[in-house]
Amino acid sequence: MTPEALDLFMNGVPAPLMLVDDQARLSAINDAAAEVFGASGLGRHYASQMRQPAVARLVELGLGGMGGGRAEFRLLQGGRERNFSVQATVISGQVLLAFEDLSLTEEADQIRRDFVANVSHELKTPLTALIGFIETLRGAARDDASARDRFLAVMEREAGRMSRLITDLLSLSRVESLARQSPRELVDMAILVRASAAALKPMVEGAGVELRLDVPEGPCMVLGDADQLTQVVNNLAENAIKYGASGEGVEMTLRGENHLSWVSGPGLRLDIVDHGEGFDPVHIPRLTERFYRVDDHRSREKGGTGLGLAIAKHIIQRHKGRLVIQSEPEKGSTFSVLLPLHQGGAGG
Repeated sequence: MTPEALDLFMNGVPAPLMLVDDQARLSAINDAAAEVFGASGLGRHYASQMRQPAVARLVELGLGGMGGGRAEFRLLQGGRERNFSVQATVISGQVLLAFEDLSLTEEADQIRRDFVANVSHELKTPLTALIGFIETLRGAARDDASARDRFLAVMEREAGRMSRLITDLLSLSRVESLARQSPRELVDMAILVRASAAALKPMVEGAGVELRLDVPEGPCMVLGDADQLTQVVNNLAENAIKYGASGEGVEMTLRGENHLSWVSGPGLRLDIVDHGEGFDPVHIPRLTERFYRVDDHRSREKGGTGLGLAIAKHIIQRHKGRLVIQSEPEKGSTFSVLLPLHQGGAGG
């Protein structure tokens, strides 16, 4: 195999690969392996690059004519222990080592386990309350009209909580299933934000806050999914209304951004600002995790499922956008959605 063909083969595979020649020298390493393990040992004995007993045994067996094999090993990188598997294959007297980072699979499995546990907990709590009240209504409170009305009100609230949770779970599932499909609909964000603000008017009046809107008169076009973007705007605005201080304003401001670095082009920025209690910025990195809440009791009291920001994050990522969160205790919060602008659709 020519050096050019070898390089084409090695870097045509996304997995980290190393090739050890018949003199036990590291003769080739692809970009994926260099990114994970470095490439300082290229051209030297393989052990100068990979000091792992499990790898050494596979190489020795392969060079000794005993065939390939598979092993696992742990590696400390950046203060974090990672678990790898390595598959050795003998090719023309050389040993090809293919690595897989098992830590990613383990982390995904843990996320799934945590998700199932959280869903079970979120459903169990209202179900337990419903079962308890049903038993009470069949017994001591059967003939007590006042208690019956009180219990039925609680049961209705808990049933509503379960309904909202299931709705958000289904919504999250739909959003994740569409993650790899780029939206192609032309959406005017100026019209969408105005429509969202109008739909939220009853909620604004009930909360005793003022919703202030600053949106360009001209079109602000993005390539998107109108229903999903409406869901994002509604979710963030509803949160601002719920957690903003009564009597204070909630601002929704849409404006152009000259440059978004990740798309190397212009964009739109929607800022949704409340003047409520705010929260410690230490929570910001975890806010978009499923079921993560800054104040668990207050969130439940407000009817939150703990999934709204996770859904918003996935939708924004599907639109090649970013969600930026800022907050300080007693100073309120700002949630900013940045989206690539469709060329020819700039706002003022």
